[in-house]
Amino acid sequence: MKLLLTSTGLENPVLLRAFVRLLPCRAANARALFIPTAAVNCDAIEVLPKCLEDLYNAGIRRENITIYDLHMPMTQREIAAFDCIYLCGGDTKYLAGRVKEARFGEALRAYLAAERGVVLGVSAGSMIFSAAQGAGIDLLPQALHVHCPQGSPQGALPLEDIHLSNAQGILFEGESAPYILE
Repeated sequence: MKLLLTSTGLENPVLLRAFVRLLPCRAANARALFIPTAAVNCDAIEVLPKCLEDLYNAGIRRENITIYDLHMPMTQREIAAFDCIYLCGGDTKYLAGRVKEARFGEALRAYLAAERGVVLGVSAGSMIFSAAQGAGIDLLPQALHVHCPQGSPQGALPLEDIHLSNAQGILFEGESAPYILE
């Protein structure tokens, strides 16, 4: 599994390097699936260019980015064509509902299990991996809180709620236990 959950994307160079390292190919050749579905309010919409900038800063070319809003069906085969999936922030409840309704959680779990590419969650795009959100992905049994002034300690995940600062991420890589890095 190659999954990086963050509060603010790839602002922290450590998180940017981890993301690029997880790509299955050179960043310039990587195909990205960009999912802005959670951005349903003005504040979240305003941040979308910064989210795209994350992909550009990682070395992914504009012409290799496909925008997908979870309102049209996408098969597991179609999703497997991408080297990374970027889930933007915004309204967590709305995103969780769309993921569940579109049955995208099933395709996302299959993508992660195949280790075809890397999934990057940002804010709400990270929170949907917590069982507490009801999206059906449930990779974290704990509640996940983002944009916290003080994050949980770096290293092994706490047994209770996880708090991520804007400089932290949770890295799932292969069979290793997920951990917090900053």
